[in-house]
Amino acid sequence: MLRRRMGYSDPSSGKDILGNRSLCFIFICAFGLVTLLQQILYGKNYIKSAQQFSRLKGEETGNWTGPVNFSDDGSLKPARNGKKRCFRQHFQPDSQISVIVTPCLADIKKKKKRSQRYLDNYDGSFDYNSTACRELRQEIIDVKVLTMVKTSDLFERWRNLQVCKWEQNKEETSNFKMSLSRCCNAPSFLFTTKRNTPAGSKLRYEVDTSGILPITTEVFKMLPDDMPYSKSQYKKCAVIGNGGIIKNSKCGKEIDSADFVFRCNIPPINEKYSADVGTKTDLVTINPSIITERFQKLEKWRRPFYEVLQNYENSSVVLPAFYNVRNTDVSFRVKYMLDDFDSQRGVFFFHPQYLLNVQRFWAVQGVRAKRLSSGLMLVTAALEMCEEVHLYGFWAFPMNPSGIFITHHYYDNVKPRPGFHAMPHEIFNFIHMHTRGIINVHTGQCT
Repeated sequence: MLRRRMGYSDPSSGKDILGNRSLCFIFICAFGLVTLLQQILYGKNYIKSAQQFSRLKGEETGNWTGPVNFSDDGSLKPARNGKKRCFRQHFQPDSQISVIVTPCLADIKKKKKRSQRYLDNYDGSFDYNSTACRELRQEIIDVKVLTMVKTSDLFERWRNLQVCKWEQNKEETSNFKMSLSRCCNAPSFLFTTKRNTPAGSKLRYEVDTSGILPITTEVFKMLPDDMPYSKSQYKKCAVIGNGGIIKNSKCGKEIDSADFVFRCNIPPINEKYSADVGTKTDLVTINPSIITERFQKLEKWRRPFYEVLQNYENSSVVLPAFYNVRNTDVSFRVKYMLDDFDSQRGVFFFHPQYLLNVQRFWAVQGVRAKRLSSGLMLVTAALEMCEEVHLYGFWAFPMNPSGIFITHHYYDNVKPRPGFHAMPHEIFNFIHMHTRGIINVHTGQCT
């Protein structure tokens, strides 16, 4: 009665004093206390076990080291007194002791310096299967995804690996090619042909899946009878990217010595660049956007575009005509234009189902983008067409492995549309494939 008369109200009335927040706070305090007690008990046991271990006869605590010898093949071998071990001990009832050899803390600290040690003793290429090279390769294989390491750390691991002479791993390469064959089958479906796309059938676009192109008599006449390439037809192939990494590489002669050379999007290969990129070209892609932006969709003057293609001698050209509806007319005009100039140059169109399958294949490998780059498409095809694949001009970072800034392309510094390709992830896969002996990625100067 008094409280009501004085206008006083109990703030705790009708409320749960030990609400959710209070219970949570009590739980956290209890958990922290238990954890602290465990740490105290663990520390006492650890000190006790260490004291027991130090009393063992004939054993030593800690590490011992000895000199290390480098063999001629780059492998690392201990000297006669040169083993280095640490011990972790487990004490069991009745004073039975089991000792397990584990890596020393010193080893862990020095692991980062191991690669530099190989470089300091470097006097030529190490054998691919030497101990040094296996360890250097493993350092890259251990990086499962690109976000696991800093770019500078990835560069260092890749730079260190360059002391190893690359060698194709037949088993790894065969397994990878088998996966591509089951998924994509470039020797049968890389291009749209009369064999895989009969007259009267309907072709579904790669992106505009609701759009369908009827294969009329006119369209059918533009298609080749069959695929011009077969499985593993060429021994050594070179796929040339347009990255600034190839600038000043002096790789032109090495590229031109390949049995088959792929190029992306009609890049310049004149005298200004030929020492680095070579001139030989057997197949070059053309992005329809290039025809639209630089050559006005070939609706007016066509000779400038024809003269550009003359730089590639008798190489064939391939276009993604069935990526979407807009690409079809522009791509067909390339075929009409070359026929008007009586050119014997082959004109091919990527099969849309092949490109879809390739996109799915690389998505599983971690390359998820709105569209794969032309370079990755060509590398994928080359792996089925060639016994051995070499990559030049592929890099997706503003700096080379030595940390020196480079232009985006070897001929300009125009950046691509952001978010369209996943170039760093593509290059990351190439680095892994190089490490596994599937492809040879060249990022330095050619000798």
